[in-house]
Amino acid sequence: MTTSPPRVQAPTEHSSRLSGLTARISLGKAVASESADYFLLLGITLFLVVFGLVMVLSSSSVESHNDSDNFFARFWQQGVFAVIGVPLMLLVSRFPLRFWKKSIWFLLAGACFLQVLVLLTPLGMEIGGNRNWLKIGSLTLQPSEAIKLGLVIWLGVVLARKKDMLGDWRHVAVPVVPVAGIAIGVVVLGGDLGTTMIMAALVLGALYFAGVKLRYLLTGVAGVAVLAFFVAISSQSRLGRIAAMFGGSSAVNPDVTWQIDNGYYALASGGVFGVGLGNSHSKWSWLPAADTDFIFAIIGEELGLIGAVVVLLLFVMLAIVFLRIIHASTDPFPRITTAAIMVWLIGQAFVNIAVVLGVIPVLGVPLPLISAGGTAMIFSMIAIGIVLSFARQNAKDARRAKGLDA
Repeated sequence: MTTSPPRVQAPTEHSSRLSGLTARISLGKAVASESADYFLLLGITLFLVVFGLVMVLSSSSVESHNDSDNFFARFWQQGVFAVIGVPLMLLVSRFPLRFWKKSIWFLLAGACFLQVLVLLTPLGMEIGGNRNWLKIGSLTLQPSEAIKLGLVIWLGVVLARKKDMLGDWRHVAVPVVPVAGIAIGVVVLGGDLGTTMIMAALVLGALYFAGVKLRYLLTGVAGVAVLAFFVAISSQSRLGRIAAMFGGSSAVNPDVTWQIDNGYYALASGGVFGVGLGNSHSKWSWLPAADTDFIFAIIGEELGLIGAVVVLLLFVMLAIVFLRIIHASTDPFPRITTAAIMVWLIGQAFVNIAVVLGVIPVLGVPLPLISAGGTAMIFSMIAIGIVLSFARQNAKDARRAKGLDA
């Protein structure tokens, strides 16, 4: 007796539609699982990155041609960093919180080790009086950016663990003062006053959002002020930058006065509506660091007051999203870490803009996500990826509280 093989039913139109519907429902659930804060932060970040690429192309084209006979050399280089940074940011946004808690000591120690290589080995490079770059072959890195990232996560982990003991100054001082002091100290030894100030600010921001008493914070502010003073007077180059802000000149670094004046000319010539994208006159070797530290001056020249205000509003919106994520967090670790990242990125943005406007001396810090510079862009995007992971966790906690998640 033979048996016929079972008949395989061909897929019907109904089953195909059902499969498509199931796929759409699954995709819809995946999209709906992210919060509005997640998409708003992601959207602002991607817009700033794309806008930055456009402005780097415009501001660097002349110098790129002078250096390499290629108008697009710096733009393509920055584009490569963006192509690396965006997927890395999205990948980091999927990491669970426990990953950072387990690995932070290794990350921070590794970043500090790289900075020590900058200080003590021939791999270190000095630019503008600051020894803050590590050159390995044709690759140039800035380990202080990795230290910033490691420090904000470390502060979040440690202060969250000590949340019930922060009323005692001894638990604030140990281990924050020695560990943060070493991390900042290796950058101070490189002479980078701008990065030192940003790192000190993010430490104070983390302490504030952790709930440390105000009198302890005021002591920290006084300590930072004293540190900044001694770092400033320890170099003739930095003294020259301070003198240039008040209309003086620097024999050690005469380009500073030239840079500040041409930054003013660029902003003034832009007017309300700007001279048009790509039509800057200052980028024709008049304004040093036109695509990095002084890119905001090119934005003001080409896009005018309107373009400059839009950039300011984008960073204000970024700060608002950070604050929303902080407010929605029930776990102190995401709350403190997000606060430190907010102080880092938003503080650095306004320091950069204040330098261009002549409010503070030239400090050499880039405009986050906009200025040319691969290390700064990649680590800024990793930091935002961490905050995106916190936004995802907030949404998950909210759904669980409503009984929508198992």
